Amino acid sequence: MAKNRSIIMLSTSHACVDVYQGSVAALVPFFVAEHAYTYAAASGIVLAATLLSSVAQPVFGLLTDRWALPWLLPVSTILAGLGIALSGLSGSYALTLAFVAVSGVGVAAYHPESARVARLVSRGSHSAMGWFALGGNLGFAAAPLMVTAVVASGGLRLSPLLLVPALAGSVLCLPVLRAVHKPVLVDSGHAVGTGTDDKASFVKLSLAVVFRSVAFVGLSTFIALYAQQRMGGNVTAGTAALFVLYLGGAVGSVLGGRLAEHWERVAVARWSYLLTIAAIAGIVFVPGPAMFVFVALTSVGLYVPFSLQVTLGQDYLPTRVGTASGITLGLAVSIGGLATPVLGSIADATSLRVALTPLILMPALSWLLLRTLPEPVVPKSVSAVQHSRPATKSRP
Repeated sequence: MAKNRSIIMLSTSHACVDVYQGSVAALVPFFVAEHAYTYAAASGIVLAATLLSSVAQPVFGLLTDRWALPWLLPVSTILAGLGIALSGLSGSYALTLAFVAVSGVGVAAYHPESARVARLVSRGSHSAMGWFALGGNLGFAAAPLMVTAVVASGGLRLSPLLLVPALAGSVLCLPVLRAVHKPVLVDSGHAVGTGTDDKASFVKLSLAVVFRSVAFVGLSTFIALYAQQRMGGNVTAGTAALFVLYLGGAVGSVLGGRLAEHWERVAVARWSYLLTIAAIAGIVFVPGPAMFVFVALTSVGLYVPFSLQVTLGQDYLPTRVGTASGITLGLAVSIGGLATPVLGSIADATSLRVALTPLILMPALSWLLLRTLPEPVVPKSVSAVQHSRPATKSRP
């Protein structure tokens, strides 16, 4: 029961942080409307939120491998919310970029430590890690609804109200930090890690995560604008498309954890990416409201591997759990932002459909990489916890 309570609290805190990652894309149509930004300029805002995050997350991962830094959870949550809350107050493009970059640093600081703590309190359970990832997905899903409810009614000047989830999330993570015993978290002030690292497999997994991220961030940046175009300029259609993209991730995360209890994680992730290729093609080319069905299928397909990639990375690098978490969990939803200015430039020069077409290739590349990956040997500390569980079936 204590483990379940800790995971629920940490998952809720995760939702309160990831609402700010989703908020960046949700704010793009409002920045375009109020400040007349081009597609390339709007995608630059997403880049600002993700660039520092992409660089900072491995750094924070290295720090949490060396020292346990539980205080990062509430502090980073506040920082993530503060940047977004201030982003709508200035008409200056440079200041807007700076504020969303601050939010990105807050997100970067949160993920490696939270994933390490989640692994500890979940005792290596794939399902529990799926629930932890679910929190982030729900935060993403809530972002367009929250932003639209606040900003559509009074404009970007009301953006300070978006700080509320950060205040709540910083409080919610405190009971989890008190519940985790210090001897488990640290050994003489250092994070505990045992086992042998498989760096080659981790690099391949990381590349698969990068391609997944390009697909997800590219879609999350432009899907609202694309849906508006496809549905005759209907703003509600854009918000609905972004909501479906994020909400489907909640289903995918839990489903991924469940499937991994029966089949190998690598096999589950591989099949998921294979199905996602067709789903993204449906978004780009299938006309009419059927687009929303393919948005949902794409979201589920991209998120089934999400929590599995976190535990796979941790098992490939058992001596560097924080670093593995920072890359597989944090970069999974940030590094794709580096590609969005390219997509924005293509959209300005041609159309959104042409710009989104290359995203079909991304899950195919992830699938190819996963075909070369072995299922990692579970570290002894985790294996001991799971010893009483039924053996998993062979890959499908």
